[in-house]
Amino acid sequence: MSGRPVVSWTEAGEARSARWRSESGAPPPKRVVIADDRITADAAYRLACGGTAMLWHGDFQNARQLLEALARRADAKPLKPASSPTEVFHLHRQAQSQRARTLGMLLLPFEHDYGIPLRRAPDVRQACAEAYGPGEEEGPSVASLRELLGLIGAHEWRKKGIEIPALGGRIHPHYGVFAPIRSEYVALVAEAPLPLPSPARAFDIGTGTGVLAAVLARRGLARIVATDQDPRALACARDNLARLGLTGPVEVVQADLFPEGRAPLVVCNPPWIPARPSTPIEHAVYDPEGRMLRGFLGGLAAHLEPGGEGWLILSDIAEHLGLRSRAELLAAIDEAGLKVVGRTDVRPNHPRVYDAADPLHAARAAELTSLWRLAVRISDE
Repeated sequence: MSGRPVVSWTEAGEARSARWRSESGAPPPKRVVIADDRITADAAYRLACGGTAMLWHGDFQNARQLLEALARRADAKPLKPASSPTEVFHLHRQAQSQRARTLGMLLLPFEHDYGIPLRRAPDVRQACAEAYGPGEEEGPSVASLRELLGLIGAHEWRKKGIEIPALGGRIHPHYGVFAPIRSEYVALVAEAPLPLPSPARAFDIGTGTGVLAAVLARRGLARIVATDQDPRALACARDNLARLGLTGPVEVVQADLFPEGRAPLVVCNPPWIPARPSTPIEHAVYDPEGRMLRGFLGGLAAHLEPGGEGWLILSDIAEHLGLRSRAELLAAIDEAGLKVVGRTDVRPNHPRVYDAADPLHAARAAELTSLWRLAVRISDE
């Protein structure tokens, strides 16, 4: 298996193994039993909670129903009492992690071309190839049904795309690249007043799907350099810009934050919550110790042309969760030799804002997303 993770089990008295696939980086389960349509949801839940995985040999659609039953049981477990928003957040993250481990114990077999050898199984070969790469010659593999459903969902997002009113077009997110479903931050970039004189070029730091670079190009900027470190994000951004006919004004480059040189406008939408991500896609939301935010602020002055502006798009939800204070943000801006020349706020309008059953409802209901306009502070100010 070329040093790659392997999952092992016993079937019909014989020891068997296959390549283990987990995009979240979960290790292969140590205990695996064969399960099929005869197992009850209660028995499956006990096995999963105890750390025993079930390699499914029954009907595919019945496996989906079993996963839904496991999810209902996992979701019925209430959170422990908490004394602060920060504690609520950490308990919620802990519960979500435990839920993911439990639901990840229902496994599926895959053939070398990602076909699933089960009754009523859908053809998921394209969805798997988009996430894992082309089918390999290594033989069969095993992954969780929960992961497969994520791959299928990502494939549908990629195929259909997301309508972005500010673009007059659609963005097609790839697997593992955060989808711009929170349209309020895109609208902030589309509507904010451009620095004067109107800039001819800009940097988009951490471009992801390329949506903000595309918005800037639609606003008439002739030259935009969009950066990212993630190969998936780079491929996704290039694909979207090609679909939108914007490969002329926008260049996508691999870089850790800033490209070489300076620009009169530098835009960044870093992860909003200073916490540790547990899956690759969560890197777009969770940023340990606010590293990307601090890196952007710390390097901005050296990459702005005189009179230029840096646009920081940031939610204040971390403040409502007690994970970062407004004073800390302002101090980081000041320490970077920057000043705030303007700020535009918008209230999010996604479904979780109105979901009172969400453990983080109080923070979500109070959240504002802001575009902070930053400039280099003159030394004698």
